Amino acid sequence: MELQTDFIENYPAYQPKKGEEYMSPEMLEHFKSKLLAWKQQLINEANSTVSHLKSDSETPADPNDRASQEEEFALELRTRDRERKLISKIDKSLKDIENGEYGYCKMSGEEIGLARMEARPTATLTVEMKRKQEIREKQGVA
Repeated sequence: MELQTDFIENYPAYQPKKGEEYMSPEMLEHFKSKLLAWKQQLINEANSTVSHLKSDSETPADPNDRASQEEEFALELRTRDRERKLISKIDKSLKDIENGEYGYCKMSGEEIGLARMEARPTATLTVEMKRKQEIREKQGVA
């Protein structure tokens, strides 16, 4: 999902200390900070969109300009809706940090892995379990 790539790529990755346990308190604090910063960025972007939609709400007289403006607004609203869903995933990840389930697969209970969590901090499945889930979805077996 391109909504996350810029933020995730620019946020410093966690560098574990030698022998550090997976999802140590320091590691969890890193991900909590990362998730909160990401959530704040998404909220700021949503607020910016609301301001933009309000300030540019004057309808152009030209039908082509009006159509372009409506398409632009529709695209922005679709993007914000996807971001709203992403904020919900971030909130679930923050809850998982609080209850000690963050970084562990919801299906197998195995460690998801630091590299995957850095790339997708809202991941809830290992790569293998995600692949199995996608295969089942393609086969029409939810």
